[in-house]
Amino acid sequence: MVALSGGGTGGHLYPALAIADALRARRPNVRTMFFGAERGLEAHVLPERGELHCLLPVYGIDRANPLKSWRAVIGLLDALVQVVRYFGQYRPKVVVVTGGYAGAPAGIVAGLIGVPLVLQEQNSVPGLVTKLLTRWATRVHVAYPEALDRLPLMGDRAFVTGNPIRPASVRPRDEVRAGYGVPASASLLLATGGSQGSRALNELLAEMLKSLVDGSLVRPAELHLLWATGPKHIERAEYLLKEHGSPGWVHPIAYIDDMPGALEAADLAICRAGAMFTAELLNAGLPAVLVPLPTAAEDHQMQNALALEAAGAAVVSPQEGLTGDALWTQVERLLNSPDQLSLMKQSAHLLARPNAASAIAMDIEMLLGLGEEV
Repeated sequence: MVALSGGGTGGHLYPALAIADALRARRPNVRTMFFGAERGLEAHVLPERGELHCLLPVYGIDRANPLKSWRAVIGLLDALVQVVRYFGQYRPKVVVVTGGYAGAPAGIVAGLIGVPLVLQEQNSVPGLVTKLLTRWATRVHVAYPEALDRLPLMGDRAFVTGNPIRPASVRPRDEVRAGYGVPASASLLLATGGSQGSRALNELLAEMLKSLVDGSLVRPAELHLLWATGPKHIERAEYLLKEHGSPGWVHPIAYIDDMPGALEAADLAICRAGAMFTAELLNAGLPAVLVPLPTAAEDHQMQNALALEAAGAAVVSPQEGLTGDALWTQVERLLNSPDQLSLMKQSAHLLARPNAASAIAMDIEMLLGLGEEV
């Protein structure tokens, strides 16, 4: 049995799922169990996938008001008791933690009872849970070389393997586009604020669209926009588009199930700089205008974005002071520079680590050793 723990958001859940899939592909006899948060995305995704799982009453810490985090402390104590009980029942041989507040309880219990602990850190700035658990970790796999300097306790137990992501889409590009009503010959701009969407990014896009519709900004005739608003924002986006005459070149959608397919189908993206999404951008070789979330812990999204910009795979537009017109200026400049887009695509492919999940699974397999069933 391998226990995988991490969640609260897709950025911590999907790496765990990718690692589990890669591990089971290598060793079909390996059993897996997931630990996550009752309030996280995993509460819906894990049952839908039919995964053996335990949802814990954990909460994130309010960094702005730590004294208000009493609920997080009580939830953690309750979660630790539940994890101990499940570990006693299933006896995992390895515990894998991919971060987020949902990942802490299983990692702490593993460390206290001596079960081999593998950490996977998605960001260039390691998160609080990763830092907490390094004292017990057998291995740490990081996505960015910059993270190694911030984990001095790990020494030669830390490896740069990249972020484990979903496999690339197998659907033809034109088929994906047709599913959204986008012509095969169009220039496709993908805009997304992540699985839950981003109100601030959506407002910038709405401002940009208004200027494009009223003619104060000029849209290339072949340009189409696939706008993933997030489930909570789709009605607002559809209302605004109706107010602007429902332009046929804008395709709003609440959530994109096949994100790898959408990335392969697009020519340019406007998006946040979460670690997992930027890893998928690199894997698809998709150039991007990155608007990092300014409230991300330790400004890790900005650090992720700057790393991609330094490598030539993206451009960064900080949210502070950004307007819809200024955002369009960045987009227009890139769309009118096919040579730069081509170089950005090449740079993205050079940074990509499509085999990260398999590499981490191989490491876990070594820790498991041989056996008929684990």
